Amino acid sequence: MEEQQKEKQEAKHVLEKIEELIPSDAGFIKAEYEGPDIAIYVKDIARIFSDENIVKGISATVKKKLIVRSEGAKLLDPETAKRKIIEIVPKEAGINEEGIRFIPEFSEVFLEALKPGLVIGKGGSTLKQIVIETKWVPRVYRTPTMNSDVIKGVRQMLLQESAFRKKFLTGVGKRINRTIQKSEWIKATALGGFREVGRSSLLIETNHSKVLIDCGLSPEPSVKGLDANKGTDENKAFPYLDSANITINDIDAVILTHAHMDHTGFVPYLYKFGYEGPVYCTPPTRDIIALLHFDYLKLVQRSGGTPLYDEKDVRKMLSHIITRDYHEVTNVTDEIKLTYHNAGHILGSSSVHLHIGEGLYNIVHSGDNKFGFTRLLDPADTKYPRIDSLFIESTNGFHSDITINRQEAEMNLINAISRAIQNGGKVLIPLFAIGRAQEIMLVLEGYFANNPKYKLDAPIYLDGMLLEASAIHTAYPEYLKAGLQHRILSNRSPFESEIFEIAKGERAEIIDKGPAVILASGGMMNGGVSVEYFKAMSEDPKNLLLFVGYNSVSSLGRRIQSGIKEVPLPNEDGKLQSYKVGMQVQNLEGFSGHSDRRQLMSFIENIRPTPKKVFTMHGEESKCEDLARGVSNRLRVEARAPMNLDTIRFK
Repeated sequence: MEEQQKEKQEAKHVLEKIEELIPSDAGFIKAEYEGPDIAIYVKDIARIFSDENIVKGISATVKKKLIVRSEGAKLLDPETAKRKIIEIVPKEAGINEEGIRFIPEFSEVFLEALKPGLVIGKGGSTLKQIVIETKWVPRVYRTPTMNSDVIKGVRQMLLQESAFRKKFLTGVGKRINRTIQKSEWIKATALGGFREVGRSSLLIETNHSKVLIDCGLSPEPSVKGLDANKGTDENKAFPYLDSANITINDIDAVILTHAHMDHTGFVPYLYKFGYEGPVYCTPPTRDIIALLHFDYLKLVQRSGGTPLYDEKDVRKMLSHIITRDYHEVTNVTDEIKLTYHNAGHILGSSSVHLHIGEGLYNIVHSGDNKFGFTRLLDPADTKYPRIDSLFIESTNGFHSDITINRQEAEMNLINAISRAIQNGGKVLIPLFAIGRAQEIMLVLEGYFANNPKYKLDAPIYLDGMLLEASAIHTAYPEYLKAGLQHRILSNRSPFESEIFEIAKGERAEIIDKGPAVILASGGMMNGGVSVEYFKAMSEDPKNLLLFVGYNSVSSLGRRIQSGIKEVPLPNEDGKLQSYKVGMQVQNLEGFSGHSDRRQLMSFIENIRPTPKKVFTMHGEESKCEDLARGVSNRLRVEARAPMNLDTIRFK
């Protein structure tokens, strides 16, 4: 009881300090915790916005992100405010009345525009004018240049859940802003994804805090329809949460590195069984999570299985997400600060930096890492304020996992496609909808649309979830490479190039039309439209199946790669039918979203400061062990490959 009183006093002290720092003529009303931030309500918001140094100074003093709002009574009525906003914002911004929505719970107005920069104005001038004339604080979002039902759905859900979100964030804020208690120990427990690929999860614990980094499912097809309570060998699909000696509500926060199901697929299950805490991720990661999880539910139901969770559990997860951008320092507990850094893997993917205690210990978790050239993203960040221990992925960690140079890889792709088309065949490229699909689209667009040396006398069809995924990329150009970002902002998105055709109508029509290139979602061919095209194309030796990414051990893609000549698959009636693999099959290296061995070693050598300890993860056993040996020998630091259920004590 005495401890709780002390915590309340400390939290109150910070809020009182803010009141002292607010200019008296601004009419301070209240300050309250809102998730990891502090919301300040004033009578005269124009006074605060007239001098940007006011907020900067207070934020630096209390070391928190501040959100300034008007009290409800001062807000202009929504209809009048909407007319004002339309007058203030230039028409070229691409904003319309449907893109203006008011959120009374937060005293904010939601503004969606094709060109958010024009809504913001030079130095934030347009935003300031909106605030001064309407008292509503704008939240500006980019309209994707391609239609995106997922983004519409997520944004609409967040608006509908505003009352809940306000209450939820207030509760999170109170839990975070307790008196910082000095921890006596820090440890990490491997709950999944160590000496294996899949079900990634790492528990970081102190005396007072418990946070999960990732909470995923195995990528194997056996995941579909499993019951997480059965306790069988099949439960290799799930993290070992039941072995961690904690209950679900002992978890203070879940921190996600990126959206792939092997890192996020088990999170809705936590909510199904009572978790009420926050999930942290970048904004694009949240939207991609929605895309992948709803697709997972459809795939399982279509295959006759029973999903681990249902749609309401996914929606509950989404309503508990708190987004953070790269390099934004955020308290996730009273003693643990989180900072995201670019991981170079997929849109919004992150390495996680955790600062524990007042300089007590610093951990970097690489997430899935790409420290090499791609057309889509910048390489992974290597500069951090402090590092004691590094957890590094090892997907391609064996000493012989050396990828060919990128120029050669691209030429191999272009030549393989060109040969198949010239021979009168069709090319099927199964792709992960997020990342690999966009990367291959950029390569094809770069050669066939812009290079006079190359010409393709065949259509390139886009089919499946990759269309929605590409739309999400256009909503977050700031996460992409500078040149690509500029093209999207200039309404020249390569994802909408004239060389691409969206598959419409019956897929049989595409098969009957003659030579074509088909980019289809379903990278490992465990499901998705790539399997449907494969059924129709598999027997013709003129056709070519091109693999450009990873296939898990028991996936259909891996079996075809390994040379299987006949595949049983359900037909239109749901009955198993044998399909002969008569088409050509080719594996192309060089397009992985993961670092190869040289890139992993280069990343570790370039990371600053140099970590004292390195732990390998997210790779087959031999790869994790070999990378650990290589790091130890070359860098002369302690490096090892923990097993699932190993616990590492840092302090």
